[in-house]
Amino acid sequence: MGSKQIAQETFDDAVQENITEFEMDPEEAVREAVQQFESQGVDLSNIVKAVRQPASENGQKQKHEILLTLDSLGRAVADSDLAEMAEQLVVFTDQCKEQLAFRYLAGQNGAYSVVFSACQLASGDRNLMLKAFYTLSAILDGQPDLLDSAGQDLLLHTLKEYRDDAEMTLAGIRCIRHACLKHEQNRQDFVKGGVLPLLTGAIVQHGDSADVVRTASSTLRVMTFDDDIRVPFGHAHDHAKMIVLENDGLRVLIEAAKAFTDNSSVLSELCATLSRLSVRNEFCQEIVDLGGLNFMVALLADCIDHPDVVKQVLSAIRAVAGNDDVKDAIVNAGGTDLIVLAISHHLANPQICEQGCAALCMLALRKPENCNVIMEGGGALAALQAMKAHPREVAVQKQACMLIRNLVSRSRDFSQPILEMGAENLITEARATHRDCDDVAKAALRDLGCKVELRELWTGQKGSLAQ
Repeated sequence: MGSKQIAQETFDDAVQENITEFEMDPEEAVREAVQQFESQGVDLSNIVKAVRQPASENGQKQKHEILLTLDSLGRAVADSDLAEMAEQLVVFTDQCKEQLAFRYLAGQNGAYSVVFSACQLASGDRNLMLKAFYTLSAILDGQPDLLDSAGQDLLLHTLKEYRDDAEMTLAGIRCIRHACLKHEQNRQDFVKGGVLPLLTGAIVQHGDSADVVRTASSTLRVMTFDDDIRVPFGHAHDHAKMIVLENDGLRVLIEAAKAFTDNSSVLSELCATLSRLSVRNEFCQEIVDLGGLNFMVALLADCIDHPDVVKQVLSAIRAVAGNDDVKDAIVNAGGTDLIVLAISHHLANPQICEQGCAALCMLALRKPENCNVIMEGGGALAALQAMKAHPREVAVQKQACMLIRNLVSRSRDFSQPILEMGAENLITEARATHRDCDDVAKAALRDLGCKVELRELWTGQKGSLAQ
């Protein structure tokens, strides 16, 4: 993707020039403009790649279709024409959902203030409020900066006022989720405003609604993200602790899982959130005590053919295995065999290979007894097969090397069997290919009893031999 940016106006002018100067038809003119800018390294992800529509009124400049709809919505809001507003909200929402470029263009032309005014105007009319909140969610998707403090207050107030209404609750939570992705300040503001008990409360209150449980769980997880590159230090860890200690988050999520034993998408979402909350030793143990491990293992067994679910469960098992006592519980529940099966079954999937090797790596750490189980279950062979299948995936290579090292560091009897599987060549290749693998690969080779050659780099300066 290119790193240069241009304005929508610049692109539109280029398209128009292709039509008028070079007599291209509209589709050809757009294609030519796209090719021209991309060849110059321009990022067009936020650009509407279409010809502007004729304006609805004489004398107005041509506009893109979404801006014409925004104009119609703005007039309906200004005139307090609720029937027309309802109609335009639906049209505008559909257009926003088509692609980010449409939302971005609308956002750059005052869409947020129009939609916020529509939400205020709809107050008291539930059906109209739903439409307005659907639109607000659509415009915030990928554009969290648009939300202001008045919008935050409106969303929090609505969640409180309509806490018994599943559909309104869902609409409000979707808005909050979009507003908090990649936006640390919005996350902190919402947490200070009391959003966490509203989210856990929604899961309890609407525990029979798959959409509410899935979306509220996902939004809780977003509160633990550290994905805003503009902020050096976020509050991800603090938010995770608040969810668990102040809002009984682990119990809420695990209890919610009991209502959806046959719904893999909800269970996968709950697993993903539990893994983000496993930030303390005692939290990992609490997940096991509440029955969370049992549902994870059962989910992995039941959904072994579904890669998205498998990836989330492996990630959750990896997270809770940070607790040494939980390691044993996972092994005793048959978790190691299922993890090895998942890697073998999805050997072509690098993310599953990475998470599977990482989970086994955690189970083997400081646990010689677990290493025996992993070896007997084919864990070392599965890891080496993953390395062979994904030589260019540094994360897979790194986790597999760490697993091999953990298996032999306290159980040297495993070294020869692992070497006979071809480990030395694979680990040496990983070290040569990936700089980030150097330390872990070197440690694995050393603990396997292999001779480790220190790589030296002559920098050209006297006394500058660098390993």
